[in-house]
Amino acid sequence: MSSCADVHVRICGQEIIKYDLEIKALIQDIRDCPGPQSRLHELNSQVKEQFARLRLRIQDLEQMAKEQDSESDRLVIQAEAESQRRQMLSNQTAWRKANLACKLAIDNLEKDELLHGGESQSIRQRKVTKESLVETSSNITESLMSVSRMMAEQVKQSEDTICMLATSSTTVQETNEEFKNMTGTVHLGRNLILKYNRRELTDKLLIFLALALFLATVLYILKKRLFLFI
Repeated sequence: MSSCADVHVRICGQEIIKYDLEIKALIQDIRDCPGPQSRLHELNSQVKEQFARLRLRIQDLEQMAKEQDSESDRLVIQAEAESQRRQMLSNQTAWRKANLACKLAIDNLEKDELLHGGESQSIRQRKVTKESLVETSSNITESLMSVSRMMAEQVKQSEDTICMLATSSTTVQETNEEFKNMTGTVHLGRNLILKYNRRELTDKLLIFLALALFLATVLYILKKRLFLFI
């Protein structure tokens, strides 16, 4: 598995785990929800959003498995995707059960209020305590989500750094190839210049020999004519 592909798989797996933890926390909030119905609807909307994000990331993981060149890598990623999909189905079952329990508790509370015509002091105290627990649980959930977002940002920065290094390595390799090509061109030019210099020297030598032959011929002719006159 290539380094970039391995990074993408790890990031996808970390995001799946993050969404899974957030869904479990929201399901626990639904179990502990004392009402009203509007609060339950708000929690269910958040769960639906997290399930949609989780489903998309599992689909991405399955697609990454199909794109692997190695059969062993493909099987490992497929097994992980299948495990996460089973976990998602288990969370959906727990979500439905939590909704049923919460709705039943809210209905019973509303019936008690109608029957007794109001709340006693002890009931009000329990309600305040439960609201405090719900608020504390919500704060903890927000803190976990904030930590998860920070982890995701750090992972994204690591991915960008690795991809940047891979791009720089490719650029260096391309530059090295260009230098090799330029070296070959310079070597060829040097050979051509040396060949030209040798040819120029040969041409000068031939011209000198021709000139010497011409002068020797002229001297020979002059010598013959002067000898005839004498």
